[in-house]
Amino acid sequence: MKYLVTGATGKLGSKIVEELLKSIDASELAVSVRNPEKAASLKERGVDVRHGDFDQPDTLDEAFKGVERLLIISADGDNDTRIRQHTNAVEAAKRADVSFIAYTSLADATDSENLMAPPHVVTEEAIVESGIPHAFLRNNWYLENELPSIQAVIDGAPWITAARDGKVGWALQQDYAEAASNVLLKEQQDHAVYELSGPLHTQQDLVDALSEVLGREVMMQELSLEAYEETMRGAGLPEEVVAILAGIQRSIRQGTLEIHESDFEPVLGRPVTPLQEGIRQLLDR
Repeated sequence: MKYLVTGATGKLGSKIVEELLKSIDASELAVSVRNPEKAASLKERGVDVRHGDFDQPDTLDEAFKGVERLLIISADGDNDTRIRQHTNAVEAAKRADVSFIAYTSLADATDSENLMAPPHVVTEEAIVESGIPHAFLRNNWYLENELPSIQAVIDGAPWITAARDGKVGWALQQDYAEAASNVLLKEQQDHAVYELSGPLHTQQDLVDALSEVLGREVMMQELSLEAYEETMRGAGLPEEVVAILAGIQRSIRQGTLEIHESDFEPVLGRPVTPLQEGIRQLLDR
C-alpha cells in the first residue's frame, strides 16, 4: 500500500505525517511538497519525498504515480486560488488512478455560509464527480488560529471580538491530525463525511479558559463589526487581512461553526482535548 500526503511540511501536514509513521513503515509513505528540500529530514527517515505543486499539474502527475490512498490537505490562499489548485489535485488523482481520496474540508461545508466555504464546496463536488471513493474531513476551527489574539492578551491587550454569542468547535491541530491519519488508514470507505468539531464554546468560554491558564483575569472587549474593522486597521493590518478577520467574526456570529452532531471522538477513538488543556499545551504551561 502506498499512501501520500500533500502539503506535508505545513503545520497540519507535518503532524499528520508523524501520526501515520506511528502505524506504517516509512517506505509506504510518500509526501508531495512544493519544496522537496524542506522535507529533507523525512527523506532521511525513508519517506518517499516527491515534488508536487498544485499550480503545476504535470508535477502532480509524477507525484501521485503509484499512489493508492491520497490525503489532499486544503491549500492556503484566496478562494479562486484554492479552487484552481484543489481542482488540479483532484484531476491529477483521477489521471493517476488513485483508489481513495481523503480531503480536509470545512465544517458543514455544503450548507455553510462561512466565508471560507466556497473552495471546499467546489473541491468536494470535484471529488464526488471524479468517481473516486473518498472521505471528507470537515474540520471545525483550529485552536492555533487564535494564537495571535492569545499573544496579544499575553502582551497586555484585551480579547477583542465581534462574534457575540456565536459558538465554535475549537480543537488542536494535533487532534485533527490524528483523525486524518485514522481515516486515511481505514479501508473500505466510500463517500464518507466526517464532521470533526470539538465541544462548542463561545468567545467568553475561550476567555475564561485563557484566564485560568494565565492565572489572571482576561478582559473581553465586544465590538460591532464596524468597530472591529477599525480596530484592526488601527493595529496596522492590511485591508485584505482586515476583511478576512472581520469575515471570520461575522461567520462565527452567524453560527457557521456551531456543529451539534460531531464524529470527532469516534474517529479519534478518544475525547477531544478540552479547551483549557489545549490552550495550556499551546503555551506550554
